[in-house]
Amino acid sequence: NAAQAVVTFDGTSIHPGDAKDRMVNASLLAMEYASSLPKKQTPSHTQGRQGFYHLVGMEGICEDAKLTYILRNHSKQSFIAQKQKMEAIADKMNEKYGNRVHVSIRDQYENMRQYMHGDMRSVNKAKYALRQCDVTPVSTPIRGGTDGAMLTARGLICPNLGTGSFNHHGRFEFASIQKMEKMVEIVLKIVVFPAPVGPTIAVVCPGLIYIEKSLMIILFGSYPKHTFSKVTCPCTSFNTTG
Repeated sequence: NAAQAVVTFDGTSIHPGDAKDRMVNASLLAMEYASSLPKKQTPSHTQGRQGFYHLVGMEGICEDAKLTYILRNHSKQSFIAQKQKMEAIADKMNEKYGNRVHVSIRDQYENMRQYMHGDMRSVNKAKYALRQCDVTPVSTPIRGGTDGAMLTARGLICPNLGTGSFNHHGRFEFASIQKMEKMVEIVLKIVVFPAPVGPTIAVVCPGLIYIEKSLMIILFGSYPKHTFSKVTCPCTSFNTTG
């Protein structure tokens, strides 16, 4: 589960020489707010399925200030509690300083697990493809994965695969060409995954169905010839392809 929280602060700016009991520094309000959040619930103090508050941006002068956070939590209940915590801190500060702290929280995506309803076919396909490419499948919780979560919520179950990249969102981020090539091999194995028992997707296929060479070039840049397959199906019926 993910959300973005923007906290804004209204200060009162006045010449420092006349500031006694009159100035309210918005930047100091922002510092007080940030220090009121749980100090052990940041990305650098948590791992696995533990939730966090991540301060991704801050700006401020005496008159106004803004803090931008992203919230992440695998647990729906804990996620709700995180948002309530941010609101509660603002309420407490507003009692102290007047109506100067404002919290705006926008949900971004939800944990895909609640939308999968136990349907593990896509996960099993991925594990099958990994084994076919001599890679041992390892499933680890990640506190991200925006695209996969959003697609799953819309009905297209889409767990995230590795891409061969490391040190994400930092100046030392990089991608391994060898690992990217391996992922192309794995994705191609998923494409030609043997059809399971029971329908998975229905398509109208007059005549012959081809996995198009042009599509593979668009997706992967190059293609091994042996991956292209041809199947026949009746033009007047639906064909389940997996």
